[in-house]
Amino acid sequence: MSAGRAADPLLLGAVAYDPKVVTIWTGFRAWFRDRGLDFDYVLYSHYERQVEDLIAGRIDLAWNSPLAWLRARRLARARDVAVRAVAMRDTDRDLSSVIVVRADSDLRGPADLRGRTVATGAVDSPQATLLPLALLRDAGLDPGTDVDVLRFDVGVGLHGDHVGGERDAATALRAGYVDAACLVDASLLLFGREGVLPAGSVRVLAQTEPYDHCTLTAGPGGDPSSVEHFAKLLLGMSYADSGTRPLLDLEGLKRWLPGRTDRYAALDRAVTDSGFYDPDGAPGADDYRP
Repeated sequence: MSAGRAADPLLLGAVAYDPKVVTIWTGFRAWFRDRGLDFDYVLYSHYERQVEDLIAGRIDLAWNSPLAWLRARRLARARDVAVRAVAMRDTDRDLSSVIVVRADSDLRGPADLRGRTVATGAVDSPQATLLPLALLRDAGLDPGTDVDVLRFDVGVGLHGDHVGGERDAATALRAGYVDAACLVDASLLLFGREGVLPAGSVRVLAQTEPYDHCTLTAGPGGDPSSVEHFAKLLLGMSYADSGTRPLLDLEGLKRWLPGRTDRYAALDRAVTDSGFYDPDGAPGADDYRP
């Protein structure tokens, strides 16, 4: 295990899924430095390289998607190094995914989707592909064999960030091109407000158990004392601080919370059952090209 990079700034990796990521982490960088922590960040075009660099010790921390957290954990175990969840947003806890159908559909349960077409998000979206398709497997259906899957590969490599094809799936459902669509519950509410899925136009056919989403992960390369200092400062950020509030709003939270890892089991099973990653963290999906 690396002894840490104490002589260098504590270095965090983040995926540039949107231009606002630069604004967020540039602001956080100044905030941490004002409080005595030598901190910097680098941006990645996709999560796979970010996770690999975290495990290799080229960065100290990674702002990881749930899928990236699982891959980091598998890679770390295979290489006999340690990773840990440091923090997550208040909005990352207790999400759920849904399979929705049109309100006038004759479908009453996920098993009724046999022989029908289901729209999903991108191939690497935990919330709009991997977890909802696991609901079909639990109902005894093999996605792609018993059920046709129409996948909308928007932003592949971003692990479903920035909706990741869900809006296209919802639009296909409303237009009648598919029989069901897979979404995270927050997107269902958003699409109702936007008019993509007007109120009363759809109903929930199936819903996952609650799960957690993104987690800020510490890798084997970080100096432990610097990581602890970072975590203490991060968890102490206040939404009441007018200087910090705009950054927290952009990042979609009001409060940072300690990282927890007990709500990823369903996604871990979905990853294994679909072969998305192998037990050592190597990508296994033939059509996944981040």
